[in-house]
Amino acid sequence: MSPKKVLITGVSGLVGSAAYLYLSQWPDRYTLYGLGRRRTLSERILDQRTIDLPEERFSVCDIADIEGVRRAVAGMDAVVHMAADPAGRGWESLRDNNLIGAYNTYEACREAGVSRVISASTIQVSHGDTEEEPYRSLVEGVADSVFEDLVKVSPATPAQPRNLYAASKVWGESLARVYAHSYDMSCLCIRIGWVTGEDQARNGRGDIWCSQRDIAELIKCCIDADDDVRFDIFYGMSDNRRRWVDIENARQRVGYIAQDRAED
Repeated sequence: MSPKKVLITGVSGLVGSAAYLYLSQWPDRYTLYGLGRRRTLSERILDQRTIDLPEERFSVCDIADIEGVRRAVAGMDAVVHMAADPAGRGWESLRDNNLIGAYNTYEACREAGVSRVISASTIQVSHGDTEEEPYRSLVEGVADSVFEDLVKVSPATPAQPRNLYAASKVWGESLARVYAHSYDMSCLCIRIGWVTGEDQARNGRGDIWCSQRDIAELIKCCIDADDDVRFDIFYGMSDNRRRWVDIENARQRVGYIAQDRAED
């Protein structure tokens, strides 16, 4: 079987580059392509990694430019869509990167016949849950007893975004559902937890931490998922002791097993 052609948008970012390096371990299974506004790596990346993609497999492109996106996705088997404004740098940036960019990616993939799109969402779409008990006490670290009987927040729990960035990602999840329902596409969304440049939890937020290895493994699991996995949402989270979101559906649906935890 020929290797799958996989395009990673936002390949110069922290998560995109982690996915690229991880998937590069299997050159017989994946031929990797990248898209980014520049080849320079994100300042969030603290190690000395490099993205050794030849020019013909790297598209310098703004995802708000649909013609550039069309050229990049042509011939791909899967697109891992990590490009976005992760910092919420104002409405115009969110509009261009997270709304228009997401639409351009899905529409270009539909036109090109790409069979699977894996998109970055965010744990922040569920942050409103931590304003309520028992999750509030768990996050604050004052109620260890709640772990035993905790009903974790699942992807089926209504989203509770608390900022425009998270709201833009809720829209992205809805867009994925539309394309999966309306066209011959598999669209999977990952609510990515707190991935850090140090690859360690800090500031006491071990509840939402995800290692770079675990998020890359979940992306790999989504790429390799059975064809009948048409749409789903997964939390991209390590197996943290204080984790308040459910990652069981990712194990059941795509075989994801977290290897790391914040407490290690």
